[in-house]
Amino acid sequence: MILVDSTIVSVAMPDIMASLDADINAVIWVTSAYLLAYVVPLLITGRLGDRFGPKRVYLVGLVVFTLSSLWCGLTTSVEALIVARVIQGMGAASMTPQTMAVITRIFPPDRRGAAMGMWGAVAGIATLVGPILGGVLVDAFGWEWIFFINVPVGIIALVMAIWLVPSLETHPHRFDWFGVALSALGMFLLVYGIQQAPGAGWGPLIGPVTVPFVIAGGLVVLSAFVLWQRINTSEVLVPLSLFKDRNFTLAAIAMTTVGFGVTSMAFPIMLWAQTVLGCSPTQAALLLAPMAMLSGVLAPFVGRLVDHGDPRILAGIGLGSFSIALFWLGSILDKDTSLWAVIPPVLLLGVANGFMWSSISSTATRNLPLHHAGAGSGVYNTVRQVGAVLGSAAISAAMESRLAANLGSSSGSTGAEAGAGATGQMSAEMPDALASGFAHAMGQSLWVPAGLVIVGFIAVLFFERPKPRVHS
Repeated sequence: MILVDSTIVSVAMPDIMASLDADINAVIWVTSAYLLAYVVPLLITGRLGDRFGPKRVYLVGLVVFTLSSLWCGLTTSVEALIVARVIQGMGAASMTPQTMAVITRIFPPDRRGAAMGMWGAVAGIATLVGPILGGVLVDAFGWEWIFFINVPVGIIALVMAIWLVPSLETHPHRFDWFGVALSALGMFLLVYGIQQAPGAGWGPLIGPVTVPFVIAGGLVVLSAFVLWQRINTSEVLVPLSLFKDRNFTLAAIAMTTVGFGVTSMAFPIMLWAQTVLGCSPTQAALLLAPMAMLSGVLAPFVGRLVDHGDPRILAGIGLGSFSIALFWLGSILDKDTSLWAVIPPVLLLGVANGFMWSSISSTATRNLPLHHAGAGSGVYNTVRQVGAVLGSAAISAAMESRLAANLGSSSGSTGAEAGAGATGQMSAEMPDALASGFAHAMGQSLWVPAGLVIVGFIAVLFFERPKPRVHS
């Protein structure tokens, strides 16, 4: 539900705008507000799970998420919808670190891979389900149902969590309130600045305050947070000892690139399919169905291999396949590209999803002491979501840049004007030169995440193969 709700609104934007009489800037905040409220508290909610028990914090977050989903569907103004999405994001932030922490604490290190494989498979498939489910629900019932669908799912999840998830031991942590304030402020400034960068053109946001100033402020505050975690003699929010574990640090780097790549890859592909090929939103989303099916088949198998295999090989196969598939797709997108030509690289994306999630996640948590499970999960999920926000901003800038380069001379228009005109036309109405330039721009923008994923690929090659052991 959490990951689907990160993407599902994009499909419903036109209907929300029409129904609530809102402009595009307001509707963009329906997604941005959710992501901001989701990412900022992750470090804190991970630690709350250690202190009060992951099951309790998860159940509270699930109730908040489910009720706010109902609120979203019942709203009659875009302002109320944005507020409801903020509450929904806070509920999601309470839930996410607990899922990984529960797996870490229930399964011993030498049996954790299969569980992480299933967890990773769901995470990978959810990014595809969002656009498809959104298209079906909006076409059949209206935009409100992209939120109402969470209510029965949330109720079922609540009953199953109460029944099946054990109440795990809590640890008597004291809360680092100054660290909480620094981390929340730093994450807010960083994520907000990154989110606003494409729309603001790196210029002023509020008065003389510019995007670079906000991002720099976030980095300064986060640096102060790290310094405070180091000098604080009491209990800290994020134990820096986590990063003494080489595998945890390398896995965090790799997962940042995965979050970047997974979030950014779909936008150019969907725009190419809908604008150049004339596909409907649901048809475009179905182009990625082979990826989801193959990753779902591979993930449990790879998860069992992770328990006793070499994480460098398994994660390397995943990230290497991810980068190659994106470079491949970027090189073939054109106005005449056959849908059959897209299937092989999409299947390679399925291989990537099947191999990288469980191998990276299991390796990250394998050596963590159990009383730091929540803190480690909070850090791990935070870097993934920061990567996702970076990916969303970077792909927007990349698409705009490549549209300007490929369409800037079309009919004497600027790149921005040509791109805006192109996205409003179907392939049958688009001149060949314009269609080809637009397709090439979408393909070339995929090389940005493809290149960054190479950083993650290099990081996992330096994993240490963990020795099987059970933490006491």
